Amino acid sequence: MEAAGAGNEKAEDPRAGLLNGGREERLGIDEVLAKYAGEFGPWQARQFALVSLAWLLDAFHTMVTIFADREPEWRCVRPGGCGGQGICGLEPGSWEWVGGPGVSTVAEWGLICGQKYKIGLVQSAFFAGCMLGCGIFGHLSDSFLGRKGSLIVGCIINTILGCLTAFSPSYTIYVLLRILTGLCTGPMGTTAFLLATEPIGPSRRAAAGISVFYFFSAGIIFIALLASCLPFSWRSLYFVSSLPTLAFVLLILPFLSESPRWHLIRHNPDAALGILRSIAKSNSRSNIPSNVTLALDCGAEAEGEISPPSIIDVIRSRVTRPRLILSVITSFFCSVVYYGLTLNAVNLDTNIYLSVIINSVSELPAFTIAAFLIGRFGRRRLTVGTMWLSGVFCVAGAAVEGGVVRMACGVMGIFGIAATYNLLLVYTAELFPTTVRNTALGCVQQAEQIGAVVAPMVVVMGGGVTFLVFGVCGVVGGVLALYMPETLDQPLYDTMGGMEDGEKARQLATTG
Repeated sequence: MEAAGAGNEKAEDPRAGLLNGGREERLGIDEVLAKYAGEFGPWQARQFALVSLAWLLDAFHTMVTIFADREPEWRCVRPGGCGGQGICGLEPGSWEWVGGPGVSTVAEWGLICGQKYKIGLVQSAFFAGCMLGCGIFGHLSDSFLGRKGSLIVGCIINTILGCLTAFSPSYTIYVLLRILTGLCTGPMGTTAFLLATEPIGPSRRAAAGISVFYFFSAGIIFIALLASCLPFSWRSLYFVSSLPTLAFVLLILPFLSESPRWHLIRHNPDAALGILRSIAKSNSRSNIPSNVTLALDCGAEAEGEISPPSIIDVIRSRVTRPRLILSVITSFFCSVVYYGLTLNAVNLDTNIYLSVIINSVSELPAFTIAAFLIGRFGRRRLTVGTMWLSGVFCVAGAAVEGGVVRMACGVMGIFGIAATYNLLLVYTAELFPTTVRNTALGCVQQAEQIGAVVAPMVVVMGGGVTFLVFGVCGVVGGVLALYMPETLDQPLYDTMGGMEDGEKARQLATTG
C-alpha cells in the first residue's frame, strides 16, 4: 500500500521538480518533515495514538502479577479460634483462604511462609525474560524485521503465552511461561516508542515521546480495575487480560505504517519517501517535489552500501561508548526504584487495588510537567532533578513508620521516578543514531530489566529498608546523569559516521 501510494504521489504533480530549477534536492528525513510534510499533523497523531496502545498492553502483561500473585485474606475455621496466631504458626486445616484456593497463585500453590520467596522469583523471572527479549528484538527491529514486524511478532506470541499461563498446571510451568512472556513484553514498549516517534518532526518529538507513558499508566489503572472485577480467579484474570493484545494484532497493527527512518537505513529510500508523501497528503501540505531525494546524515546516498552496524560499533566509538555506559547504569537505578515502588503496594497495609491506582494516577501529572519542562531545561537537568526528588522522598519514607505517611512518600517517590523513567526513554533514543538506536535501547532496556529483577527482591525485605534502598538508588542515579551529554536542539542522527562528524563540529564550534 505504501509503495503504491508513493507512486501515485509522484504522478500527481510532474512539474514539482521545476520548483527548484529541476536540480536534485537532497534532504534528511527531519528536513523533509519540517519543510514539506509537517512535523506533527493528523497522520502523525493517528500513528502515535494507535501505536502507543501497545504501551497499555505492556502494562497489562507486566503488572498482572501484582494481583495474580497477591496473598489473599484468610480466616480461622478451628473451633475456639486461632488465638491471634499467623498462618505460619497454625496447623493445616485450621484455617482457609477467603474465596478459595483459586483466588491467587499464592493460595493455589501455598506460596507462604518458607515458600514466600517464590513470589518474588516469579516477578524476577519475568523481568529476566524481558532482559533477554530486549537484546533479541532490539537487533531484529534494527535489521530485517523492522519496527512494525517486531511489534507484530511480539504481540502474537504474547497473546498465546498469556492465554496458556491461565492454564498453568504447576508453579514450575507458570514460571516458565512468565519468562517467555517477558521475552516478548520487554521490547514491546521500546519498539512501539520508535514506531510512534520516528515519523515526528524534531520540534515535537520529545513532547510526544514523553506522552507514551500516559498509555502505560492507563494500562496499570485498567488492569487494577479488571483485577478488582475478577478477585476470585487469577486464571480468569490472565486469560481476560490477554485478549486485548489479540484485538490489537487484528484491528490496529495491519493499518500502521513502518518507520520511514528504518526504510532509509535499509537502503529503501523510495519506500521512505512514499511514507513521507503520505504524511504530507494527510497533513494537507503541498506535494513533496519530485526532485527531492533522501540522504543519510553521513553524506552517503541512501541507496549506497552501509556496513551493518552493531552494538560492537557503539562500544568502539568514543562518542557513543560513554553514552551507553552512563545510560545503562542510570537506567538500572531508575528501574529498581520505579518497579520497586509499584510492586511495593503489597507492603503498604492498604487496599491493593486502590494503592496501585493511586500510584498510577500520581504518574500522570509527572508526565505533563516533564513534557512542559523538557524543552525549557533540557534532558539532563530534568533527569537529575526528578531522580533526586524521588530519592529524597524514598529516604523520608524509610525514616517514618508504615501506613498513610509512608504511602504518601511512596506516591511522591513514584511521581519523580515516573518522570525520570519517561525522560530516559526520550533521552537515550536521542543519544544514538537510527542504525543502532533500537539495538542501543535494547541494551538500556536490558539494564532496566535487571533493575526490575532486583526490585522484587528488595520489596520482599519490607519496611524502611526497602525505601532506603530505593532512596540511595535515586540519589546515585541522579549523580550519574550529571555526566550525560545534553541533546536539546540537537539533530536525530541516522548513522554512526554522521553522529561522530556532528559531535566534532559541535566541539569545534564550542571551543572556537
